[in-house]
Amino acid sequence: QVQLVESGGGLVQPGGSLRLSCAASGSIFGIGTMAWYRQAPGKERELVAKITSGGITNYADSVKGRFTISRDNAKNTVYLQMNSLKPEDTAVYYCNAPRVWHATSVKDYWGKGTLVTVSS
Repeated sequence: QVQLVESGGGLVQPGGSLRLSCAASGSIFGIGTMAWYRQAPGKERELVAKITSGGITNYADSVKGRFTISRDNAKNTVYLQMNSLKPEDTAVYYCNAPRVWHATSVKDYWGKGTLVTVSS
């Protein structure tokens, strides 16, 4: 079994920064793409950013130029640096690893989420 544990959320003023972390633990042979999603109250969950195991990144238009996704493959950890935060960035942020290799299977895992609130 694998756990994805997010950390780093909290309350920040508009224009501020936060850094989210997501660490995967358990019996892991390898992890492919890792991603951050978010879900604001009353809205559907949306992709924020993703990064392949080789470091290729992709961002939602709403966060391009403000957010940076990175990963440490040795630590099975993905990060999301969020700068110039706006009130509309307020959401629960979820970590996703859709392809985690085990000895005999490949599975999709999600974290439980961390709340980011941008407010003055």
